[in-house]
Amino acid sequence: MWPITTRYIVKRMPDSGSRHHPSCPSYEPTPQQSGLGELIGEAVLEAAGSVELRVDFPWSRQTSGRAAGGRSQSDPGEVKAARRCMSLRALVHFLFERAGFNRWSPAMDGKRTQAVLHKYLMRAAEQVTAKGVVLGERLYVPEPFHEATRVEAAGRRRRRLGVLRPLDGVAPLAMVLAEFKAAEVCPAGYRVWLKHMPDVPLLASAKTWERITQTYATVLEARDADLGQRVHAVMAALIRGRREHTYEIDTATLVLASEQWIPIEGVHELPLVHALVAARRRFIKPLRYDARHAAAFANALLLDTGSEATGLHVLSPFMPAREREAKADALRRAVGAWVWSTDEPMPPLPAVHAKQT
Repeated sequence: MWPITTRYIVKRMPDSGSRHHPSCPSYEPTPQQSGLGELIGEAVLEAAGSVELRVDFPWSRQTSGRAAGGRSQSDPGEVKAARRCMSLRALVHFLFERAGFNRWSPAMDGKRTQAVLHKYLMRAAEQVTAKGVVLGERLYVPEPFHEATRVEAAGRRRRRLGVLRPLDGVAPLAMVLAEFKAAEVCPAGYRVWLKHMPDVPLLASAKTWERITQTYATVLEARDADLGQRVHAVMAALIRGRREHTYEIDTATLVLASEQWIPIEGVHELPLVHALVAARRRFIKPLRYDARHAAAFANALLLDTGSEATGLHVLSPFMPAREREAKADALRRAVGAWVWSTDEPMPPLPAVHAKQT
C-alpha cells in the first residue's frame, strides 16, 4: 500500500494582499490605490478563483433583422438599477495587472518578451467571464513571430479566430491585444498592422480609423517623442469577420506602455519608470482603469522602502488643470509621499530599506 502523504499549499487569504509586507510576493495595494477601487463589487466580481466582469461593450453584432424577442423602449419588461461597467481600456488594464505586468522587480529585466506577453496575458483571461463569455475563448494575443514557424502560428490563429463565423444573423466579436505598428490606406479604408502579425492586417473603415487617431492622438504621438527610450502603443481591438478570415475593427482602444510593458498614462511618467528600473528598484504601477483622473493615484508605489509602500508622484507643466487639481488632492491625503515636478531635476529616490536584498 502506498504511504499516505499530506501536502500543504501556502495561499493568501482573499482581500488580504495589502496586509502583507511590501517585500512579500503576495503583497498587493488596496484597490482604492488605483482605478480598480471604483470597479470592485460592481464591474469586477470575484468568487471561488474566478472573476466575472461587467463590460460596456457587446460580444456580437446583429448582421440582419432585429434581435429575437426584442421589446420596445416604452415596454422594456423590467427596470434594472444602473450598475458600473468597465470599458475596453479598463479591461486591458485588468488583464495587464492580473498578468503582473504593472509590477516590476530587477529579476524581470530583459525577460518581458512577446512569448512572455502571450503566455501570461492569455493565462490571465482563462478564469475570467464577461457577459457570460469566457474571455480566454475570445482573446487573441499574437505568438512571437518567426519565419520558420509562421505557417503553424497562422493556423493556430485562424483556429482561435474561427469563433468569428456568423450564425443566424449574429456576428460574434473577438478581442485582439497587440502592439500597434502602422496603418496604411487601402480601397476599403485602412489596413492596421500589429506587431507579430505581419501576415494579416486588421481592416478599418476610414471613419473608424479617423476617430481612433483623433481619440488616441497622444498615445500615437508618444512614439515620436524625444524620449531616449522605446515606448509601446498597445492596441486592444474588438474584431468581427468581414468575410472568411478577414478581420474588421469594430471597437478599439490604445494604451501606452513603457519599454518594459508597464502601462503608463503619458510620457511624463517614463523618466520615473526608467530611473526606477535603472536603480534596480521594486515597484507597482497603479493603473487608471476608468477613473476620471489618473492623477488621483500615485504614479508608482515603491515596495522596498520598509513596512509601508512609498507613493511616488509626478507633476508635469503639461497636465490639464483638472489633473493638477486631482494630484493636489491626492498629495494632501498622502503621508510621506515623494514628489517630482518634471520641469525640475528629479530628486533622489527614497532609500532602500536596509533589510532588502
